[in-house]
Amino acid sequence: MPASQPELTDRLVAAVTGKDSDAVGTLLREGADPRAPGPAGLPLLCTAVAGFDHESAEVLTDGGADPDHELPDGTTPLLRAVDLGSPALVEAVLGDDPRTRLTGGDRKRLLDLARHWIETGEEEELRRRTGASGPARRRLVTENDTDVEEVTLGGLAVRAGHTGILTWLEWTFGIPVPVADLVARAVAHADALHANWAQARFVLGDRQGPQVWNELTALRHHPDPVHRLFLADTVWSRNFLTWFNHRQDVAEDADFLASWARDEPDGMVLARVLDVYADQEHPDQEAIGLRHAGHPDPRVRGEVPYLLRREPPPTEVATDALLVLSRDPDPDVRRSVAGALAVRGLTPAFREVLLTLVRDTDAQVRAGAAVSLGNSDDRTGAVADALVALLDDQDQDQLLRLEIVHALARRDDPRTEYAWERVGELLPGFGEMPQQEDHRILAYRNYRSRHRPTEPHGPST
Repeated sequence: MPASQPELTDRLVAAVTGKDSDAVGTLLREGADPRAPGPAGLPLLCTAVAGFDHESAEVLTDGGADPDHELPDGTTPLLRAVDLGSPALVEAVLGDDPRTRLTGGDRKRLLDLARHWIETGEEEELRRRTGASGPARRRLVTENDTDVEEVTLGGLAVRAGHTGILTWLEWTFGIPVPVADLVARAVAHADALHANWAQARFVLGDRQGPQVWNELTALRHHPDPVHRLFLADTVWSRNFLTWFNHRQDVAEDADFLASWARDEPDGMVLARVLDVYADQEHPDQEAIGLRHAGHPDPRVRGEVPYLLRREPPPTEVATDALLVLSRDPDPDVRRSVAGALAVRGLTPAFREVLLTLVRDTDAQVRAGAAVSLGNSDDRTGAVADALVALLDDQDQDQLLRLEIVHALARRDDPRTEYAWERVGELLPGFGEMPQQEDHRILAYRNYRSRHRPTEPHGPST
């Protein structure tokens, strides 16, 4: 019997209060009202906003909650999200077509609020609002794969993402901002993972035209490496957004990166340039990879394998360089070699490299090599034996064991059942999708359908 509307509302309130966005989505699909009031009598969207729960806020907004609903204090859920300084929260609550949906006065109010926080500072504004003295408490939190500080004082908490919010709102409302201003907003944080940096990088990556490109590329010669790092990040965004913007001049970006990679002096920046360059199609990648294969900075050497393993199989000199890098003293470099060799068709030399790395002293190197071996088309017994031997590695987790199940099932190896037993009970909330859609579990089930259940084989045949 379907739940009544009051029952759905009660369950929706509990889900939003408990920050269970999956349950929120399920209940909305069952007919719960996204505009239902929360515990304090305000719309449930306000509850999600107050809890910095951008995932539930997005589900509610997409489901029909009104981000522009005027509250008793004259604010709206969207205005409250801007006030709290969480870029992820503002993106979640902004709603459809805000440029035309909101009046000019509403847009100005949002922009002015973000600017006020930037000009005043989070800690000073909290002191003004609460009258509290003493030091504020700060901690770093993660939102949508970016970091932002959370500042707490006098019982109130805000996040220091108002610069990113201002950048996002200006872009959404079609307000042009000088390139130099957006760059200054980003590099103030000197952290490529910071939310304010990420918003500026995205917006500049979306901007097109020769003038914008000329102003950006001028940063290549900026004396501050943080400015150059931001440029590399922005070029990555430009290329990520290529398919959305239907850009035709991507070859220009690849040529620019190739030229830059030849003379960038800073190891941190060069590593990022090579990382972005590896995503391009460019004829000089092998030569540039070989140029930096012996670089003193392991971050740079760690990017080289992805430039040397291009299809078709690498040249002899590139293969030799990869073999040397597979014995690099830095485990991150060896891990990169293992990841770069994640190709279907392994040459005999690369199979031997991975078989060596799967016995590496570093657990993450072993795991990376196992995944690359498992996803290859190599059907030799040595590969299967190496994967089975890793099942009892105490430094490995459930996900790697599941990868090994997938690899053995694809090979119709009789030890697949043994490997499945070694996985154990899957952890709650496993994966990002229903288990019935996970390719590794599907491979195991397909294996079972091809073979009648037998007694599990041990680690050797």
